[in-house]
Amino acid sequence: MAELTISGIYSYPVKSLGGINLERAWLDPRGIRFDRHWMLVDPEGVFITQRQLPRMALIETRLTSDGLQLSAGEMPDLMIAFASKDDEKMEVRVWGDRCLARSAGSKADRWLSRFLDRECRLVYMPEESVRRLDPDYADAADQTGFSDGFPLLLISEASLQDLNSRLSEPLSMRRFRPNLVVAGCAPYAEDNWRRIRIGDSRFRVVKPCSRCVVTTVDPDTAIKGEEPLRTLSRYRRVGNRVLFGQNVIHDTCGELRLGMEIEVLESV
Repeated sequence: MAELTISGIYSYPVKSLGGINLERAWLDPRGIRFDRHWMLVDPEGVFITQRQLPRMALIETRLTSDGLQLSAGEMPDLMIAFASKDDEKMEVRVWGDRCLARSAGSKADRWLSRFLDRECRLVYMPEESVRRLDPDYADAADQTGFSDGFPLLLISEASLQDLNSRLSEPLSMRRFRPNLVVAGCAPYAEDNWRRIRIGDSRFRVVKPCSRCVVTTVDPDTAIKGEEPLRTLSRYRRVGNRVLFGQNVIHDTCGELRLGMEIEVLESV
């Protein structure tokens, strides 16, 4: 049997903006540190994603020792500090959850509103904010940041290769915005995993990921098409959901590195 390894680690500091390809990452209680730590909201505090504004895909993110850097087109780079005790508190909404957030500042709001041509605010999740998970799939102590619902998303290379074999033009893994990419397994093997171990950390594979129109947005151009949902719906549809990848919850914090071996502890 081929050895299962981590072949990709990704973080998305701002929900629905560009991601970062990492060689190593640290898992904290919410998932990969600073993953979906920031989020755009409308003036009423409701979250905004590429579902409404595909142009968000064109904003690149970078973490430095000083904070978050945003880059986009001809805009001057924007540096945002991690946090300040004076940052304004506000309530925001992510799907059905209401969360405590803090404002990242008016300078960030103006920069983003100008590039996206829509009034918006940038917020972050402070340490005192705790967002719990769906109790049907999670334990009482589990939490996440501003992700759609779970701290981690896992997809195998083989699953993407199988999908690409059915497409006229192959797509990159970036379309699917995973946190962890696995090499060495058969296509969709991850659908059958229930518990895995990576290094000293253990994980529960709790729920298939239902895919939305964000996967149809080209991350390089922000142009929306029909694929991959059109093709996935032909063989990965369950009811009214199109499934690709698995939502994962970590039981322990620790370091992840490219090339680490993955052990399947429990499967169906």
